Amino acid sequence: MNAAVDIELIAVLSGAACVAGLLLAVVAIVGTRRPPGPGPGARRGISRLGFGATARERRFHQLLLVGAVLAGALGFLLTGLPVVGLLVAVAVPGTPWLFSVGRAEQRAIARIEAVGEWTRRLKDISATGQGLQAAITGTVATAPEEIQEEVRLLAARLQAGWLARPALLAFADEIADPVCDQVVAALILHLTDRGERLGDVLGSIAAAASAEVATRREIEAKRTQPRFAVRFLTGMTLAVLAYGLLNTDYIRPYGTPTGQLVMAVLGTSFIVLLAWVRAMSQPQRPARFLSPPEPQEVLT
Repeated sequence: MNAAVDIELIAVLSGAACVAGLLLAVVAIVGTRRPPGPGPGARRGISRLGFGATARERRFHQLLLVGAVLAGALGFLLTGLPVVGLLVAVAVPGTPWLFSVGRAEQRAIARIEAVGEWTRRLKDISATGQGLQAAITGTVATAPEEIQEEVRLLAARLQAGWLARPALLAFADEIADPVCDQVVAALILHLTDRGERLGDVLGSIAAAASAEVATRREIEAKRTQPRFAVRFLTGMTLAVLAYGLLNTDYIRPYGTPTGQLVMAVLGTSFIVLLAWVRAMSQPQRPARFLSPPEPQEVLT
């Protein structure tokens, strides 16, 4: 009886060690510092872990977490192995995260293209002699879908009494791309010197945005092979887990405490490998040169 208790205790400790290893791996890859948040009054952007900014995205990830708990419990009940339950639980939210590799970059490219289109429309409206605030408000109805919410929020802030400079800085912080920083910098400079060449500057930035979109799409196409590797390895992992749940003979050698430790080490190593390959297929974030507005800058 004491031997059985010892085996159960070792199995529990093995599961705890696996959890600790996975947490350390996530911390090593993701980091412990939060990314900089948006300016005052701005909505939160999508976090690095992808918890979502909209209610629909948050609900989806909440369902994933609930599904992870249920799937992990089911895996443990079917096999009697705590590490299997843990790996199944990690696979539920981890699979969409791995299969969605490249989606954030595609969204970023679409938003840059949208910024270029919005800049051209802003140039056309400002050429009619309207003030900057009126020109921005006039682009709300025709703003590209990818940045329509941000443009609407910018116009609403200006109408609510925000100073133009912090409102524009908050807008740039929500788009979070150096191309948008160029547009906002030109608009802020126009607030101070009231020059007559704003249209030319905006036209040049819009043309540069088109060139940036073409370059990023070319780079994105070259990242297809490593991203296919991520999806292929993810599919293999799911197949192995499914086979192990359906065929208990396959995982029977891992039923001992030593086997659980080996499974924990192999599972953790494989998860770290998948995350590493995914990180290699992701481009570096382009450096920005504008900072979010200070709270005291917001209102007059």
